[in-house]
Amino acid sequence: MTQIGSGEGGGAAETIRRYAPMVYGPTAIYSLGQGAILPLLPIVARDFGADLATAALVAAMLVVGQLCGNLPAGWLVARLGERYTMVVASGVSLLGVAGMLLSRHLGVLMVSVFVMGLSAAAFGLARHSFMTTRVPVAFRARALSLLGGSFRLGAFVGPFIAAALLWIFGDEHSSIWFFGASLVVVALLVAFGPDPEERAIAAERAARAERARNAAEQAEAFEPEDTGEAVTGSIPTQARMGILGTIRANRGVLSRLGLAAASLSFVRASRPAILPLWGLSIGLDSSTIALIVGIAGALEFALFYASGQVMDRFGRLWAAVPALVLMGGAMIALAFTHEAGEAAMWFGVFASVIGVGNGLSSGILLTLGADVAPKHSPAAFLGAWRTITDAGGALSPLVVSGLTAVASLSIAAGAIGVVGLLGALAFVRWVPRYVPRRPST
Repeated sequence: MTQIGSGEGGGAAETIRRYAPMVYGPTAIYSLGQGAILPLLPIVARDFGADLATAALVAAMLVVGQLCGNLPAGWLVARLGERYTMVVASGVSLLGVAGMLLSRHLGVLMVSVFVMGLSAAAFGLARHSFMTTRVPVAFRARALSLLGGSFRLGAFVGPFIAAALLWIFGDEHSSIWFFGASLVVVALLVAFGPDPEERAIAAERAARAERARNAAEQAEAFEPEDTGEAVTGSIPTQARMGILGTIRANRGVLSRLGLAAASLSFVRASRPAILPLWGLSIGLDSSTIALIVGIAGALEFALFYASGQVMDRFGRLWAAVPALVLMGGAMIALAFTHEAGEAAMWFGVFASVIGVGNGLSSGILLTLGADVAPKHSPAAFLGAWRTITDAGGALSPLVVSGLTAVASLSIAAGAIGVVGLLGALAFVRWVPRYVPRRPST
C-alpha cells in the first residue's frame, strides 16, 4: 500500500493539491451531471405516461442500481484497478443516458436509470478504494470528507444547473444531455490525464530505492524491489478470497460497525423524504418549503470539510455521535411540533439543526470504511460495506412512507429520531473496538 504525504498539516495540503485535478475534479463533474438529472427523473417518467407512484419508482431505480452494483463494483475494481473501472463505469453510464434520450417506453427508461445506478456504484467505489490505499491515515478523514463533499456538490448545485438548462432550452432532456457531456469529460480526464496511482507507484519505488541506499545493511528487512504486488497494493491471498470470502472474513465488523453506519445512512436519507412532507402537512407553500430545505442544504454543504478536521484531530466518534444526536434529537423534537402554534418556525429551526448534523457527518461512512478495510485489498470489503450503508439509505423512504400511511408523519419522524439515537449508541459501542480513537500514521 502506497501512502503519499508527510507531516500532518503540510502532508494533507500536499495530498489534496496532488489529487485535486484527477480525483476530486472528475468526481465533482460526475456528481454535477448526476445531480442535474435527479430532480427531473419523475418529470421525464410522467411524460412517458407514468402515474405518481410509478414516477417515484423510476427515480428510485437509481438507488436500487447503486445498491445492486456495489458488490460487482468491488470485484471489478479488484481486477481492473480504479482507473479502468471508472472509464468502464463512464462508458456504461453513457449507454444509460442514450437509453433515456432514445427511449419512448417506460420500461426502457427504468432500465436506463438502473444502469446509471450500477455505474454510479462502480465510480464511487473506485474513488473510495483509491483514497483508502493511497492517503495516509493521519489526514485520511479530511481527504475523504473532500471526496464526500465532491459528491455533495452535485446534489447541491445540480438542481440549479437543471433549472438553468430548463430556462434556456425549455426541455427536460437538456439535463440528460448535460449529464452525457459530463460523462464524456470524466472519461477523457480519467483515461488520458495523469494517473495519480501511477504517480503513487513511482513515488513508492523512489522511496524504496532511497531507503535501500541509506540503509543497505537492513535491505533484507524490506520487501523485494521488483515485486509488483507490494507496489500496486494487491496481495494474491486477499485477491483469491473474492467477494464472499472477504465478507465471511470480516463478518464481525460488517455486522456490528456496518449496521451502525447503516443507521446513519438511514437517518440521512429520511431528510429529503420527511422535510418536504412536513412543510406541506403544516400548510406551507412550495416556495417556503424550498427556502427552508435549501437553507438546511446550504448548512450541510458548508460543513463538509469541518467534519474531516474533527475526525482527524479528535477521532471518528466526535463526528459520528454528535451528527446522529443532532439529527435524531431534531427529528424527535420535530415530531412534537406539528400542532404547535409556531409550527412553521419550529420546522425551520429543526430543519437547520438536521442540516448541521448531516454536514458534520460528511465523509464519516467513507472514512470508517477505509479505517476497517483490509489494507492491501480493500475493494471487495468496501463493496460489502457500501452495500450495507446504501441499504440503510434505501430502506429509509420506505419506512417513512409506511409509518406515515399506517400512523402519522409525526410518528414517522419520531421513529427516525429513535433510530438515530440508537445508532449513536452503536457507534459509541463499536468504534472504539474497531477504530483507534485517533488513528496514527
